[in-house]
Amino acid sequence: MAQEKIPVGILGATGMVGQQYISLLNDHPWFEVRYAAASPRSAGKKYAEAVAGRWQLTKTYAPHVGNIIVEDANDVSRAVAAFKKGGCSFVFSALEMGKDETRALEEQYAAAGIPVISNASAHRWTADVPVLIAEINPEHTDIIPMQKKARGWDRGFIAVKPNCSIQSYMKPIHALVKAGYPVQRIIATTMQAVSGAGYPGVPSLDMLDNIVPYIGGEEEKSEKEPLKIFGTIENGVFKNAQFPKISAHCNRVPVTDGHTACISLEFASNKPSLEEIKKLWAAYKGLPQEADLPMAPKQPIIYREEDNRPQPRKDRDADKAMAVVIGRLRPCNVFDIRFTALSHNTVRGAAGGGILNAELLKHKGFLN
Repeated sequence: MAQEKIPVGILGATGMVGQQYISLLNDHPWFEVRYAAASPRSAGKKYAEAVAGRWQLTKTYAPHVGNIIVEDANDVSRAVAAFKKGGCSFVFSALEMGKDETRALEEQYAAAGIPVISNASAHRWTADVPVLIAEINPEHTDIIPMQKKARGWDRGFIAVKPNCSIQSYMKPIHALVKAGYPVQRIIATTMQAVSGAGYPGVPSLDMLDNIVPYIGGEEEKSEKEPLKIFGTIENGVFKNAQFPKISAHCNRVPVTDGHTACISLEFASNKPSLEEIKKLWAAYKGLPQEADLPMAPKQPIIYREEDNRPQPRKDRDADKAMAVVIGRLRPCNVFDIRFTALSHNTVRGAAGGGILNAELLKHKGFLN
């Protein structure tokens, strides 16, 4: 007998990330979209009308989603009433508005008893909100009962995923740290796809025949967020790790999907051989196999031996577009090693990562 699916909602359902959530959840074995909320411009329309002429993906939405009446995400009382009427269990937040507005809105939903699994950056530095990469820090979900108690929330809580630009190199670094090779310093140069800017995104005349060497706030996020992910819970809040120290250069490049990172890193003390590093990456799983999370990649880290890989067009969709593809591991003349890594920014780095976090939270008993 097939398992009954959990009804879920999406805040910011008509934007680029919201559309990716809709698409990825089409055939999800655990979750089914029953609720959609967006800006006042879309409110009151059927979802199909709200995204008419604006749907950006090759895979379309399920027929029942097209008939969902879009609510105004800002009208929390009405949205919550509609959400509960639909029997939804939690929401994915793909809100695209100011950080302060997003923070307040997500807190209002959580206070109303609705768990919020967020793609937005507003709560990444909130001291009691976990920033999750499912394979790296699943134990950070332990703070959720403390978060709820401190805020007087009954059922609601907030959990977020990190910036898309760090997804390509956090798992390979975690594999090394986990094996007893702590990393001291990192220089990360990212070449980030235009889809990371949303729709309509960067003007075409800025991107054609060009590279833009600045993405607002991106370098700061890339340098700070890993320290929270590698941090620990102390007295109901997160204490950031002191290392690795990261220097990030973030560039927008004329690629549709797929963030590439060129990484040089230095180990704190002993360092593994290149062959040992490849073995550690090949053996890396991160999540317990008994969890059997649908969105989890079977091979989280894939190493390519070819000199000219990874490439976004050829490698971004590896293992449901949820794997990190690495190549060009070699010695570094300044630090210890260097390599090139790639991940799909709107799947692994956005909606897919959010769905995997929700699967992890369900597996650990936080969602039903």
